[in-house]
Amino acid sequence: MEAKTTAGRRGPRPNVHTRGDLLRAGVRLLHDSGYAATGIKEIVDAVEVPKGSFYNHFESKEDFGKEVVDAYFERGLGELRALLTNESIAPLVRLRTYFDERIRGYRAGGYLRGCLMGNLSLEVADHSAVIRERLATHFHTWAALFEGCIAEAQATGAIGSRLPAALLAQFILNSWEGALLRMRAEKNDVPLYEFMEVVFRSVLA
Repeated sequence: MEAKTTAGRRGPRPNVHTRGDLLRAGVRLLHDSGYAATGIKEIVDAVEVPKGSFYNHFESKEDFGKEVVDAYFERGLGELRALLTNESIAPLVRLRTYFDERIRGYRAGGYLRGCLMGNLSLEVADHSAVIRERLATHFHTWAALFEGCIAEAQATGAIGSRLPAALLAQFILNSWEGALLRMRAEKNDVPLYEFMEVVFRSVLA
């Protein structure tokens, strides 16, 4: 009689839904409290799973942080791309609409939290190469969408500046992230409207 053989197993198969739940909780918790102040226990408690479930899906907290950055950016990328590449709307109107919508969102939220990517850039980028690389990649994708609008507006004469569209896009994104930091410090939208005033009445005039 042949002996039965079974494949080795280390435990139950990971629940595919748990991974998404952990990332969603991570986006919220890291946005609320920051990377250093958020422990793995807080993350798994938020999803009501044992700590071992975390390591079924992520090698480390740093690996998790990298994927939280991806999840945060990709969550809004479709809507961002749809707006900024919509050729039925004038390019500068697309850009202004984007920032107007973001300002309304921050006002409704009480000027808290700001941009998770900006927050993590300040807190983690000097200490984690893998998270820094993901942040840099997504910032470049974001700026490239601005660049497309700016190049279109330059081609039609709506923007008089002959500075490269890529340079203008990077400057605008950098300025926006700085305005968000001031917004959080001052708890009002004055820095955001000052950003709008300078960008649309001077930089993109």
